[in-house]
Amino acid sequence: MKKRIKLIAVLLVSIGLFSCEQDIFPELETAPPQLVVDAFLTNDNAPQCIRLAQSLPYYQADVLTPVRGATVTVSTGSVSISFIENEPGMYCADIPNSMDFYQVGQEYTLLVETNNTVVSSSVTMNRVPEIDTIEFKYEEERPGFNAEGYIAQFFAVDPEGPGDTYWIKTYKNNAFLNKPSEINVAYDAAFSAGGNVDGQTFILPIRQSINPQDEDANGDLLPAYSSGDSIRVEIHSISNDAFDFFLQAQEQIDRPGGFGELFAVPLANLPTNLEATGAFENRVVGFFNVAAVSEFTNWLDPNNLPPKNP
Repeated sequence: MKKRIKLIAVLLVSIGLFSCEQDIFPELETAPPQLVVDAFLTNDNAPQCIRLAQSLPYYQADVLTPVRGATVTVSTGSVSISFIENEPGMYCADIPNSMDFYQVGQEYTLLVETNNTVVSSSVTMNRVPEIDTIEFKYEEERPGFNAEGYIAQFFAVDPEGPGDTYWIKTYKNNAFLNKPSEINVAYDAAFSAGGNVDGQTFILPIRQSINPQDEDANGDLLPAYSSGDSIRVEIHSISNDAFDFFLQAQEQIDRPGGFGELFAVPLANLPTNLEATGAFENRVVGFFNVAAVSEFTNWLDPNNLPPKNP
């Protein structure tokens, strides 16, 4: 009887602890601003842009402060491209394919001069596999994984030779799937270097990570794709350092919340391949990458839907 009373007491105390919530706003020390550089370039014909900003205190961090009047260039051994500020903090350049600026194996150097600071970084543009196709498949509901309906998967083969890393970006009806949980990166054809899946078709979890997980007002999963929806998948070649950057970004941003935060990875600045001298020395964040891109577009044709029970 005493054991039962003790157990009930423990349960009541536990319930009391978890049911008490209070919003607190601790006073935080003011840290000097950091220079933020977002420099992910691709080899397509669209204008390429580099964003420069300064960080703000935590409670003011909704919008970063744009960095105005910087000098920004990206160069190879023989060609230098100037990026012009066309809106506050956004520096862009048109680099037509006819210039032969983009070459797999070519090294690129970023140079930013602003506010008595010089930021630099050098990267190599790596190879990328072609996407063979995107297929749709009808699946029954799997609670927690997908609603009943159509899901998609892409097919591509990693080129032979270990060490290729990729960022796989998906657009549903031209809207980029940009939730932290939708960050999709691959090392060769698997999740990591230890996967030992070189020169093969990308593994199924990566192929199917192009499916959004949206919920209705009741929190129930919606079908990934419906009749008439379009999907575009892009594979971007990235450096091994950029691969680590995305993995850590997902860990830092895709937080469990609630009680799970007690066991989550502590918050920290992400790694960077940028070096700064001058006023912002040791206070620069962001990343520089030049990607070769392959892409494939498909849509769920209402006149040619895949069978529900293949």
